[in-house]
Amino acid sequence: MRGKFEEQLKQLDNMLIEMGALIETSIVTAALALQEQNIELAKKVISYEEDIDQKERAIELLCLKLLLQQQPVARDLRVISAALKMITDMERIGDQASDISEITIHLSEAPYQKKLEHIPQMAAAAVKMVKNSIDAFVKKDLKLAEAVIKYDDVVDELFDTVKFDLIELIRTDNTSGVQAMDLLMVAKYFERIGDHAENIAEWVVFSITGKHKEEQ
Repeated sequence: MRGKFEEQLKQLDNMLIEMGALIETSIVTAALALQEQNIELAKKVISYEEDIDQKERAIELLCLKLLLQQQPVARDLRVISAALKMITDMERIGDQASDISEITIHLSEAPYQKKLEHIPQMAAAAVKMVKNSIDAFVKKDLKLAEAVIKYDDVVDELFDTVKFDLIELIRTDNTSGVQAMDLLMVAKYFERIGDHAENIAEWVVFSITGKHKEEQ
C-alpha cells in the first residue's frame, strides 16, 4: 500500500515539474515577444493558458485522490496540501504571462520610445524564482525555498527602477505616456509573478517544516 502511495507522490512531483516547465516557457516567451514586439510569439503564450489550466486540474485530481484514498500521515498531508496551494499560484503565473502578451500585441503597433532594459531583467529574475521554487519542492530543499523568498527583493527593486525610468520618460517626452503606462503594467505583472513564486516557496517551507508565514 505504501509503495503505491510513494509511486503516486513521485507522479505528483513529475506533474508539478511539467506544469512548472510550461509556466517557465510562458514567461520566457512572453518576455521575448515583448522585447521583439512579436505578435506570433505573444499569441503562442496566450495559447498556453488552456494547457496550464488542464495541468492544474490533473494535479488537483491526483491530490484529492491521495487525500481520499490513501489517508496520508502528517508529513505527507503537508506535502499534498502544499501542492494544492502551489498550483493555484502556478496557474495565476500562467494568467499573468498571458496578460503580458495581450499588452505586447497592443504595444506592437509602434516602436519603443526607450530601449527595454530592466523589464527583461525582471523577467529573468521571475523565471529563476519560479524554477527554484518548484525545484525546492521536488528536492525538499529548505535552503533553496528560503533563497527564493529572499530573492523577491531583487524583483521588487527592479520594478522600482522600471517605474522611475518610465516616469522620467514621460517627463522628458510627453508623447510617451500611453506606451509608458502599458510598460508599467507589464512590469507590474512580472512583479506579481515574483510574488506568486515567493508564495510557492513559502508553501514548500510549510511542506518541510509544518510552519507557514501566515501562522508566524
